[in-house]
Amino acid sequence: MAIFKRVANSCGRAHQYWHSRGYGSSDHWLSCQLSKFFYYFHECCRPEWISFNKTHLELALDRKLFGQHVASHVILKTVTGYMKNPNPKKPLVLSLHGWTGTGKNFVSQLIAESIYHNGMKSGFVHLFTATAHFPHPKHLETYKEQLQMWVKGNVTKCPRSMFIFDEMDKMQAGLIDSIKPYLDYYENLDGVSYRQAIFIFLSNAGGEKIAEVALNFWNAGRDREEIKLKDLEMAVTLAVFNNKQSGFWHASMIDRNLVDVYVPFLPLELKHVVQCGLAEMAARDMELDRDVVEQMAKDLNYFPKEERVFATQGCKVISSRLDYYI
Repeated sequence: MAIFKRVANSCGRAHQYWHSRGYGSSDHWLSCQLSKFFYYFHECCRPEWISFNKTHLELALDRKLFGQHVASHVILKTVTGYMKNPNPKKPLVLSLHGWTGTGKNFVSQLIAESIYHNGMKSGFVHLFTATAHFPHPKHLETYKEQLQMWVKGNVTKCPRSMFIFDEMDKMQAGLIDSIKPYLDYYENLDGVSYRQAIFIFLSNAGGEKIAEVALNFWNAGRDREEIKLKDLEMAVTLAVFNNKQSGFWHASMIDRNLVDVYVPFLPLELKHVVQCGLAEMAARDMELDRDVVEQMAKDLNYFPKEERVFATQGCKVISSRLDYYI
C-alpha cells in the first residue's frame, strides 16, 4: 500500500497544480490515475519497485546465513556503502568464493531481495550460469557479443540492473572480459552509464585455499570467528587469477582491480549443517525435530576424513536428504 499512497499523493499535487492554472485538469488527473495503477501493478525501474532496505539485508544475513561471519560482515558493509552513495564512480562488483553449499547463491538472493521488490523474480535481475548459457567453447566469440548486447540493453532500460554470473569456475577464459569496460570507471560508454549496475560473480574457485586457512585455525585451536577477511582475500585472489580452469584466469578485470571485494565463504561445520536442517524444516512449516536433523547431519561426509571437521557438500543437499529422514 505504500507504493499506492506515494503515487496517489503525487497525483493529488498534479491535480492541484493544473486546477490552479485554469486548465482542464480532469484529463491530467485521469492520466495520473492510470499511471498510478500501472506502476502499482506492473514492475518499473522506479523507486516504488527498486529501493534498498538495509534492515532487511542485515536481518536476513543474521538469521538465515549460517557459519559465514566474514561474508555476512563484508556483504552488509559493501552493499550498504554502495547503495547509499548517490554518485558511485563505478558499478558494484562482488566476487563470491567458496565450496558448494556454503551459501553463495543464497547470499546473492538475499541481496536481490533487499533491493528489488520482486527479488530474484524481478525483471531487472539477470542470472547467468556457465553450463546453461555458455556451454560450447567453439561459440566463444558469439557469446562475447551476446553478453555485451544483453548487459548494455538491460542497463539502458534500467540503470539499477543486477547481473549474477554463477559457475565462474566453469566459464570459458576470456568470456567475462568482454564486459570489462562496463565494470570500469567510465562516466558512460556510448551514452550509457553503468555506475548504478550491480555485478555478482559466484565461483567454487579459491575454495581449497579458504578451507586450508579454516583448517589451520582449527588445528591451532583458534575459534573460526577469529578469521578475518585479510586472512583470506589475497590467497583467494591469486588462486582465482592463476587457475586455468576458472573464468577469471588472467582476467583483465582482476588485473585492473575492478572487483570491489572478494568475499570468502568458509566450509561449514556440523553445527551449521544442523542449523540449515532446522531452517529447512521451518520453511516447510514442519515441527522442528532436532534429533532427526542431527542424525541427518552426522551421516553426511566430512573432511579431514578422521577429524570430520567440515561438511564436504555444506548445506547443498539438505533439502533432498531431509526427506529421507522424516
